[in-house]
Amino acid sequence: MDPVTHTLSGFVLSKTITKNKTILAIILVTSLIPDLDILLRLHSKELFLMYHRGITHGIGALFLFPLLPAIIFRRKLGFFRAYITSFIAYALHIFFDLTNQYGTKILSPFDWNSYNLSLTFIIDPYVLLPLLLAVVFSIKFKKQAKFLYIFSMIFIAVYIGTKAYLKTEAKDFLKQKIEAHQYRVYPLPNDFLRWWFIARHSDEYITGFVDLFTKKVYFDERYKIKNDPAIVKSKESESVKALLSFAKHPVAEIKHEGDVTVVLWRELSYGFLPDDRFTAKVWLKESPQGYKIINANLRI
Repeated sequence: MDPVTHTLSGFVLSKTITKNKTILAIILVTSLIPDLDILLRLHSKELFLMYHRGITHGIGALFLFPLLPAIIFRRKLGFFRAYITSFIAYALHIFFDLTNQYGTKILSPFDWNSYNLSLTFIIDPYVLLPLLLAVVFSIKFKKQAKFLYIFSMIFIAVYIGTKAYLKTEAKDFLKQKIEAHQYRVYPLPNDFLRWWFIARHSDEYITGFVDLFTKKVYFDERYKIKNDPAIVKSKESESVKALLSFAKHPVAEIKHEGDVTVVLWRELSYGFLPDDRFTAKVWLKESPQGYKIINANLRI
């Protein structure tokens, strides 16, 4: 989720359970701490893509970080109370991120694979707006503030549960329409009944949309999985290494610009986004000794 959603969720959580200003501060800070790894973006896009939602979003950090506020505020709040408060806020952040399709290394440092529920989009108005409205209306209706906070959280829980049900329905419907050995469906921005799908059959990926309202499957593209020498060489690029560390369904295409070979890697789970988002482009020149990388670029 985005930082605004995390901040609002922390605020609503704290105001629901207590009026203590110290606990409020702990929850607000802890709700944002996991995203400290965004500072990796200052170094490079490659480093950010490889390690964002990594160690700071894992169960190791979930159990260890709350020790810090627990030690600092042990006299003012009590060690256990401060620890539990921070733990809940940290866990809420990880849970919200886990509902996105963007991978979260939730089992780190014991398992560095990325996991996701693929139920909500990164900036999801049906999560953001209930929290925002609860905070805004609580200023005017102070006596009903706690009810507004609780209602917003119940709404979000029902929304996520509904998306889980619809995702299962979309995947089951897709299996009836397409023959493949792998099926994946992903949420679209601001859409309940349409889902982006990726199906893999043999050496081919098929992408498109599942529409539960019209009960139709709309095909977008077909991609052949290739193993050309230029594609193999392009994997040595830092840009491609970063993309492949993140991608769930990577596929490469070869184009030619004069005497230069261009390999374009795509992450198909975001194939519905415009402007070639989550792609890596590598320019190579062929010589008697093989291909040589002359340039590379990562777009996220």
